[in-house]
Amino acid sequence: MFETSVYKNRRTRLKEKMSGGLVLILGNGEAPANYTDNTYKFRQDSSFLYFFGLNLPGFAGVLDIDSGEEYIFGDDVDIDDIIWMGPQPQVKDMAAKVGVARTAPFAKLADCLREAITRGRRIHFLPPYRYRNMLLIEDLLGIHHSLVKKYASLELIKAVVALRSVKEACEIEEITGACNIGYEMHTAAMRNCKPGVKEQYIAGIVEGIAASYGSMVSFPVILSQNGETLHNHDHSQILQKGRLMLTDAGAEAVSSYCSDFTRTVPVGGKFTDRQKDVYNIVLAANNKAIEIAKPGVTYQYVHLEVCKVLAQGLKELGLMKGNVEDAVKAGAHALFMPHGLGHMMGLDVHDMEDLGQIYVGYDDETRPINQFGTSSLRMGRRLQEGFVITDEPGCYFIPALIDQWKEQGMHKDFLNYDKIETYKDFGGIRIEDDILIIPGGSRFLGDRRTPVTVEEIEAVMGE
Repeated sequence: MFETSVYKNRRTRLKEKMSGGLVLILGNGEAPANYTDNTYKFRQDSSFLYFFGLNLPGFAGVLDIDSGEEYIFGDDVDIDDIIWMGPQPQVKDMAAKVGVARTAPFAKLADCLREAITRGRRIHFLPPYRYRNMLLIEDLLGIHHSLVKKYASLELIKAVVALRSVKEACEIEEITGACNIGYEMHTAAMRNCKPGVKEQYIAGIVEGIAASYGSMVSFPVILSQNGETLHNHDHSQILQKGRLMLTDAGAEAVSSYCSDFTRTVPVGGKFTDRQKDVYNIVLAANNKAIEIAKPGVTYQYVHLEVCKVLAQGLKELGLMKGNVEDAVKAGAHALFMPHGLGHMMGLDVHDMEDLGQIYVGYDDETRPINQFGTSSLRMGRRLQEGFVITDEPGCYFIPALIDQWKEQGMHKDFLNYDKIETYKDFGGIRIEDDILIIPGGSRFLGDRRTPVTVEEIEAVMGE
């Protein structure tokens, strides 16, 4: 939890952006895993956490834009709770720590909203992503749960995105801490990447390091020697010498701020010449993004420039041909990189994606490009100082996609299919860093950059 003034200032700025009415921000409740008392690890709603700071289930916050009044609705524990959980602070005391003076039992939330509706006042709410909250909004506002997302407030969505996009100094500190945990996770994965080791064993080590800090992973660990599958959560294989192991993993700090890194390393500790050639192309693409990302530049532009670096490198290897600019404009490079360069990151690993990616990553000026690969770019809009984004180019040899494009004659003026055929056993490489947009440029987040060059990775793996 941050200083009281942080939450008060955030709510004040939100009220200044709204035209009137009430803002309802629901927290999350417990989610049963297989029966009521055996729950998944609790995760608070990020927008509730951002504005109200209470990392416990069963709360809701209301802002009256017209009067300026602020409320937290939640229930004090009873003796049964105390027996199992020990003494707990009262709601009014917790609310005071985030600068909210008015509190009431959760059941009173319905009365508050009913009075506003009777008076014809607008109720603004964010699109819910948990079914419990969809049903709760149906009960509170009378909107059928199947229509709840449709009636979410676009005005509130845009106001929240504007505020949460630019990270405060206290947020950068928390993200940096999560990145430092990520450093330990990835270097441990490197040291344990040996022939005969099961992928699940290393995935468990990675998750355990996050947990050891009282944290958790920011998303399910992606770890596989079949890195050509972009989000490969299967960890059932035994590592084989000569293969590449791709690990995409991050930590979510106790404060809920996230990190997200990817490294690809050779099983056995040494890259082959062929692996080294492709790896250095992806590394050059990653470094190009760091070089040109700065305030005032769109991340869509950065993405396309990175794709040109990838295409030029593959052309030099004989996998692509023709004019590089034309190849990228046509989308031929997407055979090797069928995803976008990166996404926003903060309280969510894909920050604010629950609010609608079109509002988070794009705006009226910058719109998505409807082209395979580039259409998957989550973050395209103009960069501002204080944005935290991921930089994650990759190069993948996906046999099914290669076969499909070859059969259809896709981009044959730019793709050397005979040479590409010889790489169908290669796998995939992705290199991902978390970067902060600063005046005039960008910088890595974390006290140390996770080992990334061929030499650095081989040195760590040889320890």
